[in-house]
Amino acid sequence: MKKILRILLAVVIIGGSLMLIASVLKKNKEKAEEKTAVVAQTNATVSVRTSEVVKTSPELDVIANGNFAPSQELSFSAEKAGRVVNVLVKEGSYVTKGQVLATIRVDQLNVDLSSAEAAYQTAVTDFDRYTNAFKTGGVTQQQLDQARLQLSNAKAKLEASRINLSDASIRASINGIVNAKYIEPGSVVAAGTKLFDIVNVSTLKLMVTVNEAQVANLKTGKQVKVRASVFPGKEFNGAITFIAPKADASLNFPVEITIANNPGQQLKAGMYGTAVFDFPDQAATIIVPRTAFVGSVSSGEVFVADNGVAKLKKVTAGRIFGDKVEVINGLQEAEQVITSGQINLADGTKISVIK
Repeated sequence: MKKILRILLAVVIIGGSLMLIASVLKKNKEKAEEKTAVVAQTNATVSVRTSEVVKTSPELDVIANGNFAPSQELSFSAEKAGRVVNVLVKEGSYVTKGQVLATIRVDQLNVDLSSAEAAYQTAVTDFDRYTNAFKTGGVTQQQLDQARLQLSNAKAKLEASRINLSDASIRASINGIVNAKYIEPGSVVAAGTKLFDIVNVSTLKLMVTVNEAQVANLKTGKQVKVRASVFPGKEFNGAITFIAPKADASLNFPVEITIANNPGQQLKAGMYGTAVFDFPDQAATIIVPRTAFVGSVSSGEVFVADNGVAKLKKVTAGRIFGDKVEVINGLQEAEQVITSGQINLADGTKISVIK
């Protein structure tokens, strides 16, 4: 029993000694950390990178990519039902406005035209007879007026029949090239059946999109240099003919450029093209790296280095040019704006600039 008590007493003494030692070590550590914090607050600096604030002219040249499209593209369909008698063009044929492309046999229309011509001739004869009879008092004015009305109606029906029959001849309504042909002689078509696709590539359009900052510097009529990926080193002349008044779903504005020179129709619809918008020199303004802004450009805050200390400044941001931002006010030339390390900065923090 005495032996057990001696063992317990020894354990208690050893445990107390260990606790005392741990308490002393903890206090020493806390004192050391306090001293370290004081030293850090007194002597520590944050390493940063800076960029000198200068005035420069912004480069507003813009490159936009798109695809060439024909200036006109139309699909021709049958207006009357019937059997195709002749197809007068083939794919690749150049056609002019008004040229007959195909003819459709419409027997009923021929019958209608013959009937309308006969009715018209009868009305002419009746009107002449009534006119002569009216001079001798053989018919009344009312009868003569009725004959005149019948003649007018017969003439209108004859013209309508001729128009209907002329619709059986499919004529081109634009100049261009037959890009696709969907019929052959003997084909039976219904009204609305697709017959031909014709494209006009004498002039081409390049369809591109630009963002809101870029579209503000564009106007219709502006000359644009155009390049095609299949003709490296060669430039074509173009002019802006349309700027969308409303942005698309991606907040970009469609722009149409008409190509003025396409010798030998080298450029084809569907080819990949690039438009180079060359803007005139702009007035010099203060432009800083986008990374200078604390958080984002919308924050309107930047740090500047001033005699080894970071100072927070409020600025007004203007136009954004890629990785550069215009500063309208809040900065002066020759100031050193901090471009990295801002996450560790507060107003008045000591800094060291990385050269």
